[in-house]
Amino acid sequence: MIYSNAAHKLEDRFFKYVKIDTQSDPTSKTTPSTLKQKNLAKVLVAELLEIGIGDAHMDDFGYVYATIPSTTQKQVPVICFCSHMDTSPDCSGENVKPIIHKNYQGEDLILPDDHSIILKLAEHKDLKDQLGNDIITASGTTLLGADNKAGLAEIMEAAAFLVQNPEVKHGTIKILFTPDEEIGRGVDKADLKKLGADFAYTVDGETLGSIEDETFSADGVKLIINGVSAHPGFAKGKMESAIKALADILSALPKDKLTPEATNGKEGFIHPVSFSGHAEQAEAQFIIRDFDDELLKSHEVFLESLVKEVLKSYPNSTYEFEVTEQYRNMKKVLDKYPQLIENGIEAIKRAGLTPKKQSIRGGTDGSRLSFMGLPCPNIFAGEHAFHGKQEWVSVQDMEKAVQTIINIACIWEEKA
Repeated sequence: MIYSNAAHKLEDRFFKYVKIDTQSDPTSKTTPSTLKQKNLAKVLVAELLEIGIGDAHMDDFGYVYATIPSTTQKQVPVICFCSHMDTSPDCSGENVKPIIHKNYQGEDLILPDDHSIILKLAEHKDLKDQLGNDIITASGTTLLGADNKAGLAEIMEAAAFLVQNPEVKHGTIKILFTPDEEIGRGVDKADLKKLGADFAYTVDGETLGSIEDETFSADGVKLIINGVSAHPGFAKGKMESAIKALADILSALPKDKLTPEATNGKEGFIHPVSFSGHAEQAEAQFIIRDFDDELLKSHEVFLESLVKEVLKSYPNSTYEFEVTEQYRNMKKVLDKYPQLIENGIEAIKRAGLTPKKQSIRGGTDGSRLSFMGLPCPNIFAGEHAFHGKQEWVSVQDMEKAVQTIINIACIWEEKA
């Protein structure tokens, strides 16, 4: 059966979700990092129960679990669909006012609450494929939250369709909604034993028809410079400012390579994300990214060698260099389960789309889930320009994502 959004429930769900502020907080030590994420979790649980999924619940950490029972006699692998509830800390998600721009024809979309925020066709290449579609944006003062509330709405719509149409054959379907994905902690407290899935798909991708089986491998680096403090009036020949040493290190980083501003495709980078300190001690946090684990390590060796070189000018200063693994390229796991991608590609084709197999210059919950024993590629949700005020999604792309989710469930049953 073909999914229909004739009653516009999909955008109704999406509008409801984006109006709930769920920004995560990287400085928090709790799970979820912000209690307000549970406000959305409660709404999702209530909706899941309302459509007839009796075991839907939220745990103490804010994770939402639910099961759609099998409608077939076949033994089918248990498939999970996963999306995250939080939005990025990079841009406000409070008082989001979603707007539908009907029948988009390539015009500039000037957002009403800040006329300096303009979506231009020349700057958003995927808008060229949206002519005639209905584009949803925020009003200009916040992000939209399509990352990943589009995924939430799509999974919820697919779940409602499957429950309301039991003649559609599928195996057991699991739903997992997670907090704190945007700060890299999305599956820290996920109970995979309770979830009980064999395979999963995150619904958190961008371009219509895309399926992603590869992410960056990622590490974090904490660099501490221990300088020599002295009274500035009597500092000659004594002081070695940790702030200045760290500033010299940051200034020495390449500007034409190994930096986000100058890389794309499969190129990795070193990226300083925070800086603090005083004369005696200063600290910087870096994220290191590459698709190849050996290159990832080489970037870290390069950064440390640069630190050593700069500190030759600060002979009495020392440094601390701490590397923390964040996630690894999920392709290493997914290549062992080709049926995951094959079935995803077939589902996209059945939705009338041309599949686009891609790599993610970032990570998803699927990266860590794959290495935790739940192989998990990523399929499109339709979100674009995320983490900023120009974020957008089209209703029609979201509808195709719902159909793709339904198709995946059916294809696994057919091939069982």
